Amino acid sequence: MSDIRHPALHGLEHAALDALSGRLTDPFAFLGPHDSEAGCVVRSFQPGAQKVEAVAGDDSAVLATLDEVSDGLFAGIIGARRPYRLRVHWPAGVHEAEDPYAFGLILGDLDLHLMSEGAHWELPERLGSVVTEVEAVPGVAFSVWAPNARRVSVVGDFNSWDGRRHPMRLRHDSGVWELFVPRLKAGERYKYEIVGREGQTLPLKADPLARRTEMPPATGSIVAEPFAFRWTDEAWMADRAARQAPDAPMAIYEVHPASWLRPEGDHTGVLDWDALVERLIPYVADLGFTHIEFMPIAEHPFGGSWGYQPLGLFAPSARYGTAEGFARFVNAAHRAGIGIIVDWVPAHFPTDPHGLARFDGTALYEHEDPREGFHQDWNTYIYNLGRREVQGFLIASGLYWLERFHVDGLRVDAVASMLYRDYSREQGQWVPNIHGGRENLESIDFLKRFNTIVRERAPGAVTIAEESTAFPGVSHPVAEGGLGFDYKWNMGWMHDTLQYAAREPLYRSYHHNELTFGLVYAFSEHFVLPISHDEVVHGKGSLLGKMPGDAWQKLANLRAYLSFMWSHPGKKLLFMGCEIGQHREWGHDGEIDWALLQDEGHAGLQMLVRDLNRLYAREPALHRLDADPAGFAWVIGDDATNSVFAWLRKAPDAPTLLCVLNMTPVTRTHYAVGVPQAGRWREVLNSDAGIYGGSNAGNGGAVATDAAPAHGHDQSLDLTLPPLSLTIFRFEG
Repeated sequence: MSDIRHPALHGLEHAALDALSGRLTDPFAFLGPHDSEAGCVVRSFQPGAQKVEAVAGDDSAVLATLDEVSDGLFAGIIGARRPYRLRVHWPAGVHEAEDPYAFGLILGDLDLHLMSEGAHWELPERLGSVVTEVEAVPGVAFSVWAPNARRVSVVGDFNSWDGRRHPMRLRHDSGVWELFVPRLKAGERYKYEIVGREGQTLPLKADPLARRTEMPPATGSIVAEPFAFRWTDEAWMADRAARQAPDAPMAIYEVHPASWLRPEGDHTGVLDWDALVERLIPYVADLGFTHIEFMPIAEHPFGGSWGYQPLGLFAPSARYGTAEGFARFVNAAHRAGIGIIVDWVPAHFPTDPHGLARFDGTALYEHEDPREGFHQDWNTYIYNLGRREVQGFLIASGLYWLERFHVDGLRVDAVASMLYRDYSREQGQWVPNIHGGRENLESIDFLKRFNTIVRERAPGAVTIAEESTAFPGVSHPVAEGGLGFDYKWNMGWMHDTLQYAAREPLYRSYHHNELTFGLVYAFSEHFVLPISHDEVVHGKGSLLGKMPGDAWQKLANLRAYLSFMWSHPGKKLLFMGCEIGQHREWGHDGEIDWALLQDEGHAGLQMLVRDLNRLYAREPALHRLDADPAGFAWVIGDDATNSVFAWLRKAPDAPTLLCVLNMTPVTRTHYAVGVPQAGRWREVLNSDAGIYGGSNAGNGGAVATDAAPAHGHDQSLDLTLPPLSLTIFRFEG
């Protein structure tokens, strides 16, 4: 080591040693330009450089050749203070740029105040890595929240991943570290090197606010280009609120984009967003679904988590292309009349060392106490929603997808785990709230606040809760004491009805209430009926595989079940592959078994789903009073012996529909069903039709009423009920 007793270091020898050892906590007090009696002293740390010159900012004239006063530490006097650049001679070439330590503060006080208050909704546009200009100099501004760190540096290819080269400035009031690196451009890989308060160097950390990432399994952040997509979906955005209202038809196709369809000839590759525009959007439009719901597409390190353990909450996964590519997909979907919902995960995050875990050496994003901060089921950390900064980080993420990408809805994952402190915990494994109860008051506050802000900033967008308990008011307005979601997944309905459908028909009469019970509470919330990925994975088998009987009966059971679902109050959600009756349970490393469509039975099931969607959208009685008990009435709810059900769907100024379900493989003839209106009832759907692969039993297209009272009505229909089927009749007068 050279002698650090240089005039340019007088009184700063300890700072010089800190710079050399990578422990410089206040770099702007030592590096960069500083006035002295002899003139402006410039100090720069450039380990490995052969020579460093300070050159004039206007004409590049050499102002001084800096002395290497110690290993990689250069210092010299340039005379009067003036704009300058550093010309650094490396073995492989010469690099010239302004000195990062010659610039003043980067972030304004308002940015830092809003972040500290958890109320900065443009967080990714201001913090993280931002391509910008400072004092007319182009470059990248880096900033990161790490209040308990002793030192933070930005490292990347541009500085050989050497944390001594670009230590950052701490803004003490907020705990944010910042640095402007001049002449740096978009596309640079980077991470943060953090020294904890105990002096320990942590694993390199990805940027929590990165808007672009490396392709997994690589974990680096990438400086994103300024977003410049031109939207052409104005018509959709103007009326999407009506398309997603409780009285609108919503049929959601849930998709894991990597395993929906693989590129031809490449069973390990994935389609990018532009390829999905060409393949997925036409498919969904043809089947008549109103929405696509993507399993989480925020960046996540482990593909086997299906996205439910994300670490890049502001970065569309590099697996599928760029952020602009995702914007093109959303824009194209909107122009095709299809809404986009994405799964969003504010409940927990993975423990990967490059992520949020112990981010600055302390439990910053998570709770310190594992009884509050660790999910035993998923081996993940739980966000500390009692911290304003964490709440703000998460809400800004949700808004980012809604505002930046015009996403139409967020389905919030694992809400039940957020609401209860004792979720999946035994006595003694959880910490009660301040009142001694099990409710997680901080999470409840967060969810209410999140939904309130979404209403204000993203009009027409919806939020959907995956909530599996009887927590009251999930989809009720915050002003009325609810959580403020637009919709709630009806997990109870899903569990009960799938359990019924999986039973042998011989035993269904003993479990009749499993199909009827959902109507007891169907209007207590705004519900989505979810047949999701969770029901066709982890040994649960496929949806078709749950059905009893031989091959024909399995398909007939599934046709009847889906027809029941589409005619039941509530929005619809169906996981990809279920519409063709896939035999195998879903595997994220494969794709849908598209070859099944060569079989008439499976093609018929797909045709039925298409017709159900079109009927659902066309008939107001099937959707207009979805959230109103006036839209539903039982006709037959107690014929357990025959496993027959009948009900009416109604809407003002629209034809009434009669739905009759026969869940046995027996054709029932001359079965009387009372109806409220005398006249002709047209058969508008029969899941047993031959075109769907059924036996083609039915009622000749229409039935006229008899003057025979039944089921509380003055007239009735004499019907043939096909085996394992649902038939729908529309009153035509």
